[in-house]
Formats: sequence, structure tokens, C-alpha cells
Amino acid sequence: MDLEAQRDLQVLEAVAENQRITQRGLADSLGIALGLANVYVKRLARKGYIKCINIQSNRILYLITPKGIAEKTRLTYEYMEYSLQLYGQVRVHLRNVLQPLAQAGHKRIAIYGTGEAAELAYLSVKEAGLELAAIFADEGGQMFLGMPVQDIRAQHLVPYDLLVIAALDRPEAAVNQLVQLGVPLEKLQTLRPAAATRTRRSNGNGS
Repeated sequence: MDLEAQRDLQVLEAVAENQRITQRGLADSLGIALGLANVYVKRLARKGYIKCINIQSNRILYLITPKGIAEKTRLTYEYMEYSLQLYGQVRVHLRNVLQPLAQAGHKRIAIYGTGEAAELAYLSVKEAGLELAAIFADEGGQMFLGMPVQDIRAQHLVPYDLLVIAALDRPEAAVNQLVQLGVPLEKLQTLRPAAATRTRRSNGNGS
């Protein structure tokens, strides 16, 4: 499922849940620029998936149409299939990465991030019989998976053998950020292999 289809689904879900949502609200919920949210809304309106109704001079009401409801249902099923396939690939990849670590006695694994991807990484760590040394995020203070989340800037105070970056989309930025914070590149592991490989090569460390 490509990014455009995911954005369509997110916009349709947001409009279905809240007809009074603004374009700024859509932009904030999707984490995109306001201008890009406007592009998505206009495109979905042209396709007949949503209606834009002016109720005041500066106020627009967004309504999802029957055609939009059908498209949202189709995209939801497509996203579920995509997610199941992706999660399966991630589980296999992490199993191949973590099992040799367990056999070599490197058992302390840390996770960077919270959310569904972090839960997936946590399950893989436990299945491999490894120790979850810490959970890091950009800000600490909350609890996740029954453990306190620690600020990533304090990662040097926690002993760990591998730091799993719990991000399924575009993890390269996280890799670069963590390297800048002093995490050795060889201690970083993404949920999918391509990101780490590209980053190592761009840093001149690949073959």
C-alpha cells in the first residue's frame, strides 16, 4: 500500500469521524503541511469521496459521500492486508537478527520508539529470549509495556548491545539522529534491513 493510499484513508477516516474538522486539523492529525492537506482534500473531492460545503464565509463543512464510505472500506481492508504482510516480514527479519545475538551472549536489547512498531519489536525480543534493557523516546517520563520510557539523550547511561529503531516508515532520519547523539552505527537495527544498509553506505562504511 503506497503512501498516497494511506493518506487517502487517513483523510477519509478523519472526515468520517469529525465533519467539523478543518484543513489545519487534518494537517496536524496527518503530520503534513497545510498546503499538502489542501491538495489531498481537493483531490478526494474531485473523485467524489467527500463534499466541501461552505457554511460560513470562513468555514467549510466536510462530508464523506457514499462513494467515499465504499472507498474507505476498500482501503481499510487493503491496509489490513498490507499490515499483516509487513508485520510478518518484520518478525522474520528481527528473528534472523536477534537469534545470533542470543547465541553469542549479547542479550541486552533496547527499543527506540513507542507504539505498534515498538510492540512488534518487543514481541520479537521476548521470543528470542533476550532482555529488554530499556525503551527510549525523544522525551521520557511516560510508561510503555510496563517500563519507564527514558529520554534518548540519556542512552549512554544504559548498557545495551543493540538498539532497535521501532519505525516502519522512513527510519533513515532516526538512524542519522541517533548517530549524531553518539549511538554507534553498528549498534543500530531497523525493522527492515534496507534503511540501515543505505545509511551505512552513505556514511562510507559499506562495501
